[in-house]
Amino acid sequence: MAQFSYTARTKTGSMQQGTLTATDRAAALASLSQQNLVPVLVKEQKEGGGFGLFKKGRKVKLKDKVIFSRQLATMVNAGVPIVKALTILSEEASESKRLQEALRDATKRVESGGTLADALAQHPDVFSYVYINMVRAGETGGILDEVLERLATQQEKDAEIVGKVRGAMIYPGVISTVAVFAFFFLMTVIVPKLSVIFKDLGGQLPIYTRILLGISNFMTHFWYILIIIMVAIVVTFIRFHATARGKRIVDRVLTKAPIVGPIIIKVNVARFARTFGSLLSSGINVMEALTATKSALKNSLFSDALDEMARAIRNGKSISEPLKNSELFPPIVAQMTLVGEETGKLDEILVKVADFYEREVDTVISSIASIIEPVLIIALGVMIGFIVLSVFGPISQLNNQV
Repeated sequence: MAQFSYTARTKTGSMQQGTLTATDRAAALASLSQQNLVPVLVKEQKEGGGFGLFKKGRKVKLKDKVIFSRQLATMVNAGVPIVKALTILSEEASESKRLQEALRDATKRVESGGTLADALAQHPDVFSYVYINMVRAGETGGILDEVLERLATQQEKDAEIVGKVRGAMIYPGVISTVAVFAFFFLMTVIVPKLSVIFKDLGGQLPIYTRILLGISNFMTHFWYILIIIMVAIVVTFIRFHATARGKRIVDRVLTKAPIVGPIIIKVNVARFARTFGSLLSSGINVMEALTATKSALKNSLFSDALDEMARAIRNGKSISEPLKNSELFPPIVAQMTLVGEETGKLDEILVKVADFYEREVDTVISSIASIIEPVLIIALGVMIGFIVLSVFGPISQLNNQV
């Protein structure tokens, strides 16, 4: 028997989370169906498994999934049977061992008469809920090759926008790390040697020099306290962020932050628009599309906004109305959505909205990068200036006395 965590939708449309015990994933799905629950995400809880560092090696890279999607789309479009296409891709196409394992298992399931979507759904660690739902829609509508191309494009865009955000953080991260190590080295190696000289000189030291020597003395003799404090802060934050309440508080603080906030909002708006638009264009109904889109958003505030949107739509309101009332979505999103609803081209409009906000993220990141550099230079200059002043101030005073 294995333990499974699940997210499922009730008859009323609300989401329910929990755990259950079953022999395998198929039995877990059957158990949920017997409870009149519609499975959204069912994942086996692994016991043990070592540290996260070793688990990470089993993760499938987004690049591998993009290549798989495009190659499968090409084969399907050329008339190659699904089983044969999966067999070829599982043996030759991917460099990811985990993806190859998933494709080999999917090949057996499809060969036994199952659908591709159901086969891929057995591997939620590889294929997301959005991916599986779009594949299912493509199979039902006979447009699997088109859907796979859309999935590849969507994944590429998502990876591109995340990559830009991470790339923008590399430079300040490296500079900040170097500055911290340099400061620690000066405080624990250089300044203690200078403090001996200052004691030999005698006399009253300036206040800023005494502050510097106090910091150096603490870091030299009580460095373990700093490590304990930092570890305690990190562990406390991780445990707090792991709770639903903690995640909402952190997401709210980050969303309201002066520099980071606008980027987070634009990234999530772009991801919402592209995912929701892609799902609608694949023939998935609005409520299913909203549920799948929610699973693609990592920000709890945006997930709550989509829950509110789903409730409003069930009450007979249009999609644009809850968007207009939300504080997270800019007014232009609601206006463009309204145009899409009126013209019957909502999926196309949403993709254009995603393109617009992805360009906005690129612009914001470029402007922030140009601001961060001088700020870091000034901060480093202030730190070095303080140390130089604290060291050479007493020496200068001694020269004046002589």
